[in-house]
Amino acid sequence: MKKLVISSGAGISAESGVSTFRDAGGLWENYPVMKVASADGFRENPELVHEFYNKRREQLLTVQPNNAHLILKDLEKDFDVQIITQNVDNLHERAGSSKVLHLHGELMKIRSMKHPERIYELKETNLHTSIDTRDEYGDPVRPHIVFFQEDVPNFQPAVEMVQEADIFVVIGTSLVVYPAASLLYYVRKGTPIYYIDPNPAQVPSDRNITVIPKKATEGVTELAKILRNSL
Repeated sequence: MKKLVISSGAGISAESGVSTFRDAGGLWENYPVMKVASADGFRENPELVHEFYNKRREQLLTVQPNNAHLILKDLEKDFDVQIITQNVDNLHERAGSSKVLHLHGELMKIRSMKHPERIYELKETNLHTSIDTRDEYGDPVRPHIVFFQEDVPNFQPAVEMVQEADIFVVIGTSLVVYPAASLLYYVRKGTPIYYIDPNPAQVPSDRNITVIPKKATEGVTELAKILRNSL
């Protein structure tokens, strides 16, 4: 079974109604992004950051996986599908995808500030955290999010997945957020690459890239037909 590695960005979640800060001139639900999604912002005003992610979790419960998410799950019948996502939502998991690696963290999780390896999943009935929230050991917690100005710990595992890909697909990303955008350059030469985005960025000419200039739901539908016809 061929290894199909997907790199998904904000565009796939936007069709489900998940807001993205890049669509609002650097604002995220009226918050300056560096105030609520950076290491400096968390140090300066942790209460604001906690409240911001509380609101984002509430919003996440109001949306559903879209057809693009569901088709990627369905492709597991014919391919070894591995998803690397820049998104912090859980829509891939809710669609049923079995192998999902989050580059930028997970909205529905928190972690200990003293022991980062202690990660906790939040229940839908208890989504809110604050500077007073403590874990079972009495330690303060923070959103399990990779803030701007922080390293991306899952980048190396993502690189290893991409290097083993038989087919690589980029969905719904502007290819400007690094290091995620650089994954394209770890694909083995000659490996087919598909890039789905309604406003595709310029892509390197020395790679075997097919651009599908459509939004995620339409583009992934087209991709599935192409891939299944190649079997």
